[in-house]
Amino acid sequence: MNEIFARLIMKKWDFVVSKKKVPTKYRNFLWKVLLDVIPIYIDSHKFIISQRKAEFQDLQKALKVTKILDDYTKPHLMLLTMWLLRTRRAKLDMNTQLEVPLHRAMNRLAETLWHIVDIDSYEEKLVDTYWILCGLLDQVQKFHKEISRLQECTYTLLEREDPELYKHLIKIEALYNIPYDIWFSSCFAGTISNGSIAKIWDKIAVGAYRTLIFVTVVILTTLRRLLLRCENIDGILDTIANITEETSEVIVNKAIESWQQSGSTLTTIS
Repeated sequence: MNEIFARLIMKKWDFVVSKKKVPTKYRNFLWKVLLDVIPIYIDSHKFIISQRKAEFQDLQKALKVTKILDDYTKPHLMLLTMWLLRTRRAKLDMNTQLEVPLHRAMNRLAETLWHIVDIDSYEEKLVDTYWILCGLLDQVQKFHKEISRLQECTYTLLEREDPELYKHLIKIEALYNIPYDIWFSSCFAGTISNGSIAKIWDKIAVGAYRTLIFVTVVILTTLRRLLLRCENIDGILDTIANITEETSEVIVNKAIESWQQSGSTLTTIS
């Protein structure tokens, strides 16, 4: 058995703090284990997968019968709506429901996830992506009530890491107007490139959501030269909206390294 699988089965936290890169071809399987979509016991996989598929089909059918969805609905939107139904949040007017900031952020996460899950079979991809999405969104739900605390920790860490940038962002009234809620609730979907974001979600999959603090601070400090030239929040957001794939990779690797050096903790930033 692959070494990383063995460590994962022995103790999930070992995987979280591990500095080893997760092989892309194993990521879907690892996420399903970490998010409790399938058990660690291989003998049970066939039965559990059949049950997951049956529930997926029931939810999909219910949404089509009620005409909330149709054959033209985009896959990621369908999967998000299915999660809303499963968690008893779905409403007939989906357009209005998706205007809620939290659901808008979740929609960004769902769309990014759809693009990064690599499975040839369309039907199999739908089922796997749906259940991985459910696990990630359940994690978002768990830490969403602590987003204000995450923001406070972000301010503290940024002031410590880069006092000059911190003071500049306060001076132009940008620090407190950055869309932290969207960033955290989407786990940086749409901000960090699809090619790098999976490394962040490896940590989110087991509840290590404090990693998001370090990603935020590293985004700001990595772009500091450009941000120091900005004179308002619009300039800040425009700069951050144009992060390249290469820069995304640098940001993610540095953020994870900083988080690991801090003690890889879930509860504090120091």
